[in-house]
Amino acid sequence: MRSSARSSVRSSLRGGADALLRWSPAQVWFARRSRLRLAVLGYHGISDPAVFAGQLDRLARIARPVSLDEVEAALSDRRPLPARAVLLTFDDGERSILEHGLPLLRERGIPGVAYVVASAIDSRTPFWWHEAHRLVAAGARVAGEPERSPSGWVAYLKTVPQERRLHLLAALRQGHEPVLGEQLTGADLRTLESGGIRVENHSLTHPLLDRCSDADVRAEVVDAHERLTKLLGRAPSSFAYPNGNWDVRAERLLDELGYRSGFLFDHRLGPRLPDHPLRISRLRVGSNTRPDRFATIVSGLHPAVHALRGGR
Repeated sequence: MRSSARSSVRSSLRGGADALLRWSPAQVWFARRSRLRLAVLGYHGISDPAVFAGQLDRLARIARPVSLDEVEAALSDRRPLPARAVLLTFDDGERSILEHGLPLLRERGIPGVAYVVASAIDSRTPFWWHEAHRLVAAGARVAGEPERSPSGWVAYLKTVPQERRLHLLAALRQGHEPVLGEQLTGADLRTLESGGIRVENHSLTHPLLDRCSDADVRAEVVDAHERLTKLLGRAPSSFAYPNGNWDVRAERLLDELGYRSGFLFDHRLGPRLPDHPLRISRLRVGSNTRPDRFATIVSGLHPAVHALRGGR
């Protein structure tokens, strides 16, 4: 069976399973339970604006979209958020948030938060995982390393210490044309904020903080904080851990800097009043997530099944 045919079969099977979950009695129970939970949706870019628009319309009907200001006020005052509260977050700072996400959110009056990689602003430096993927797809190899697909290389680079990851990236670049990216500018950040999307801290270069040295962790948190303070004209107050990898050293720095909220990427539905302001759960979702799965993600059913299957 060809790869495209296998992919189609897998997609059909997933679609059938998602439909069964959505219309199951369990979904009814989870949907009722979700009234008393906080759904923080963790997106990246907007690859399918039409599907994303449908997701926003559904949230406007069934949920109560809240802003980061409301979440942080609830944390500060220790009072639960409204029933069916949902917060939309976007990691990395891809240009599609500005080009596609902002108009759709603004049209519906739904707020959001963009967690940006500070060193990428006003540059053509690609995100390192995009760079690695494109280099391997173009034939880049590293002597002594096994053959891996582009996505396999990205996955592997997320498992190694920071120093090793940087060494391997440098090796992949050898003999290849530089990979460039289209990044947000300082002016774009101000446009996002004026349109209702708060801009916050997602580290300096997006490493995996739990695989970094103490000095690197400090630079990633503090240097990003200082750069964003200059760009925004205010100090960031919220942080999203790159790749969702929580790190105690980073948390201590965030606390010292006066951060009011910090977000994981653990695919969990949290309480309306999060237990820890710097470890708030988020649900993994994409702008191309189809309606059946989206419904079960927001209700908490899909995360529960995902956990039972060991996170697969």
